[in-house]
Amino acid sequence: MDCPEKLNAVGERMHEELAEIFTVAALDPETDVIVLTGAGRAFSAGGDIEWMQKMIDLDGAFEKTAAEGRRIVFSMLDCEKPIIAKVNGHAAGLGATLALFCDVIFASEAAKIGDPHVSVGFVAGDGGAVIWPQLVGYARAKEYLMTGDLLPASEAAAIGLINHAVPAGELDARVDAFVARLQAGAKKSIRWSKMSVNIGLKQMAHAIMDTSLSLEALSNKTSDHQEAVNAFREKRPPVFTGR
Repeated sequence: MDCPEKLNAVGERMHEELAEIFTVAALDPETDVIVLTGAGRAFSAGGDIEWMQKMIDLDGAFEKTAAEGRRIVFSMLDCEKPIIAKVNGHAAGLGATLALFCDVIFASEAAKIGDPHVSVGFVAGDGGAVIWPQLVGYARAKEYLMTGDLLPASEAAAIGLINHAVPAGELDARVDAFVARLQAGAKKSIRWSKMSVNIGLKQMAHAIMDTSLSLEALSNKTSDHQEAVNAFREKRPPVFTGR
């Protein structure tokens, strides 16, 4: 993800590309392993605030976004090739969802990860409701999704949210070594093992994604979401009213 000046916050164009890139990579005969990371000092700060305002203002905009969000998750789950997250910096909101739907997650110890959808008056509908309970259990998942708190990478690794938290200076080497190990392995066995494990995840995603994305679409039209967008622009804390 290459928008370092905005901490790789996902805007309209990047969202469109994320809905396609894993399918493209899955079909590329020259690609064996996919590594997802962010340019600059962040993995991804979540959604771009200007794009959020566009989705509020433009009728039908969130319908397109929801369809793309569904394709992002299912294209990652359907991709036979291993997808490795190299979380070089903070991963928030959709950034966290992207990382957590990868098959193995390495993060810099300087990074934090969390899903603060509620902090901007949004439902955690883009996949967080699917993947967090599978990784850390329902009690922890609900705590973090309802508060939006970010976890240090070391704590995320300790509770099983991610695989490895490593010193920042060692992140590239650790990921490269893991990729090399997969490339030297039995390619078809590795891919088909991934797909076997993903059967349950895909069933879960099919059961949850349409409802969670629909609820996120409803939250897109709430007063609290508009207040959160306004507060972000005005660099102040939001004042939520529950409407």
